[in-house]
Amino acid sequence: MKPEKIWLSSPHMGGGEQKYVQEAFDTNWVAPLGPNVSGLEKDLEAYIQEKRPVAALSSGTAALHLALILVGVQPGDEVICQSMTFSASANPILYVGATPVFIDSEVETWNLCPIALEEAIQDRIAKGKKPKAIIGVHLYGMPFKADEIKAIAQQYNIPLIEDSAEALGSTYKGQKCGTLGDLAILSFNGNKIITTSGGGALVCQNTTQKEKAIFLATQARDNAPHYQHSEVGYNYRMSNICAGIGRGQMEVIDQRVEQRRAMHDFYSDLFSAHEDVVLFNEPTTDYFSNHWLTAVTLTSFEKREALRKALEEENIESRPLWKPMHLQPVFEKYPYYGGKVSESLFKSGLCLPSGSNLNSQDKNRLKEVIDAFF
Repeated sequence: MKPEKIWLSSPHMGGGEQKYVQEAFDTNWVAPLGPNVSGLEKDLEAYIQEKRPVAALSSGTAALHLALILVGVQPGDEVICQSMTFSASANPILYVGATPVFIDSEVETWNLCPIALEEAIQDRIAKGKKPKAIIGVHLYGMPFKADEIKAIAQQYNIPLIEDSAEALGSTYKGQKCGTLGDLAILSFNGNKIITTSGGGALVCQNTTQKEKAIFLATQARDNAPHYQHSEVGYNYRMSNICAGIGRGQMEVIDQRVEQRRAMHDFYSDLFSAHEDVVLFNEPTTDYFSNHWLTAVTLTSFEKREALRKALEEENIESRPLWKPMHLQPVFEKYPYYGGKVSESLFKSGLCLPSGSNLNSQDKNRLKEVIDAFF
């Protein structure tokens, strides 16, 4: 019989979720609006501490779709996107009929390379297609080089959309991820640091943006006694039930960040004796990662796969790093700028079980398997 599964990143309830969900049932607030939705928005606004309005939505992908609309991206436009990320960072570019332009990573944070970013902007401008937006991702909770990326975005007057789906609780120079761009998105998918089972949020600059986002997210219904629509709308609002789960999760967000970081420390100790394994760490004290997922790089693709399979044989989930978007069949025809940093990371990198609910028995199993492998 196989031992119990150790997951890469499973949901972790805090105990306070049920009271909010029960209240929604007791008051019959089961629609995609209600006190839990507005309550979660207020909780998030208080947490990010930058007086930015938050709109609770059905997913981070929905939030990114609306962000592109809000900054004015239209069919035929071009949008710059970090190549090393999950496909949800790039798919909404196609939703709005725009063209993605992919950018390589740099080696310190594995995120958007400032050099390749500026080269791409200059080249697209020379070709008569100035990009309408930049999507930067905080990969695995690691903040991107915000000062450099923001300076480039401001120099060329291009809105910066911050994909903070993996980085709630991370900071750059003491400022919360989710407040570093012109707009930002959060994700509360089941595998994220906190969850609403499925859901996300859009962090706006002002209440006008938030009101527009909510308008679009609720089928763009005009202010009329009958159903009247002057714009295309979407069914993107978060439900009051899911928001109730999120309110309970927000009560333990700081604890969840500490627990993820403790798992990273566990791996740091574990791999300290193995020179052929490099742990993904913050490059300087300017960066504070929630370490949503702990990742390592090994000396080769073959070594990476051997470790992944050794873990799999013991019913332990691990996963290669994100395959860069410019290498994906659906996106390979679009422009790409940079070298082979993201490609190299994909070949040699592995994400390890990082859940905040892993116990000492799980850690002992991980240590035994990894020590035996090396």
